[in-house]
Amino acid sequence: MELLAKDINGDNPPQIGNGFGGITLTYNVEHKDDVDKIIELVRTAGGTIVKEPQDVFWGGYHAYFKDLDGYYWEVAWGPDFKYDEKGMLQF
Repeated sequence: MELLAKDINGDNPPQIGNGFGGITLTYNVEHKDDVDKIIELVRTAGGTIVKEPQDVFWGGYHAYFKDLDGYYWEVAWGPDFKYDEKGMLQF
């Protein structure tokens, strides 16, 4: 939980409560530039961007935001993510 909080914001990690319960919701996207597009939609809708889109040590690209109810979300793209014909992430 501590590592996740530091991933969200290394300088000021969220504390338990106020929308952070030790987990985040993640929206996985098919294309790297979709991370930027989703974050701009969130920004326009009034969400709070807590981590701007950036490359991640594991080769992906992600960002975090807090929704209007205070819950933390990650938007993530990975170079090895595979999707089925319905656009669903395959594990």
